[in-house]
Amino acid sequence: MADSVQGAQVITRAGRVLRVVSEHSPDGITTAQVAEQAGLTRPTAHRLLTSLAAEGFLDLDAARGRWHLGPELYLMGALAAERYDITDLSRESVETLARETGESAFLSARRGYETVCLLREEGSFPVRSFVLYEGVRFPLGVASAGLAIVSFLTPAEIDAYLEREVLTERWGAQHAPDALRARIAETRARGYAVNPGLLVEGSWGMGAAIFDENDRPAWALSLTGIESRFGPGRRPELGRLLLEQAHVVTKRLQKRASAR
Repeated sequence: MADSVQGAQVITRAGRVLRVVSEHSPDGITTAQVAEQAGLTRPTAHRLLTSLAAEGFLDLDAARGRWHLGPELYLMGALAAERYDITDLSRESVETLARETGESAFLSARRGYETVCLLREEGSFPVRSFVLYEGVRFPLGVASAGLAIVSFLTPAEIDAYLEREVLTERWGAQHAPDALRARIAETRARGYAVNPGLLVEGSWGMGAAIFDENDRPAWALSLTGIESRFGPGRRPELGRLLLEQAHVVTKRLQKRASAR
């Protein structure tokens, strides 16, 4: 039992290291930064990094001392893409949102209790928010994409998530369970999520869930921009566009699933 527990801890730590490195693509990340962001000692981080590199999961730029995702992950990702990658079905909708709103538009995917940003398209408005970028992860309910997804889980799943996750330590009192439940209820009533500058003051976001072939919220489209661009008179129109494009992608997913 002790050996199996220890083995599980190693896998958990290795997964954490891979996620941290992925969030710093394509610039890479140093060993010290990995240790800090993964909550590990530097020797432990170094052992994990070198072991993952030996298996091809990571690659070290020795001249700069920075770690990058490795070729083995690329090969695995290419094989997994047929099941999980929806960027080909979503790109047009992300581009449409950016073009019609002028804001930055995104596609994010649910991965367990987090969302990860997969696509970004800049809008024409010259002042932008840089909260989201490809590879960045947030817990469900923190960014607008994650709020849109968690809001359409089952009540039991929402309860389990709020009991499991303590978001206030990093994200503040505005992410306490009661506050998040209130935003979930508002999102379910509207159909789309609104994040009124809770991540970065003055940077607003809105999101709408995309559902898989089993009607489960698995991805989300979102928009971000400065507060003045998300006033009460404009939010309903932005929400309508998000829901419209999320429905388009959902239909494409269902069509692809039925063709398998």
